[in-house]
Amino acid sequence: MRITVKIKPNAKADLVEKIAGGVYLVRVKAPAKEGKANEALIKVLSDYFDVPKSRISIASGLGSKNKLVDIN
Repeated sequence: MRITVKIKPNAKADLVEKIAGGVYLVRVKAPAKEGKANEALIKVLSDYFDVPKSRISIASGLGSKNKLVDIN
């Protein structure tokens, strides 16, 4: 499954919301430096979808707030 994610780093809490158009808004506490927000994104999504972190990968948008994420 491929989903579109909009990430908000430096949030007060880790949170996943499904917004209009099937896009997920993911808030993570981690800063957007040195890939920490991307690591936090994978952890939060693995908890939300109840799949191992190894089954989640960022297909595009590593340096962007808008990402395409693959979940197998």
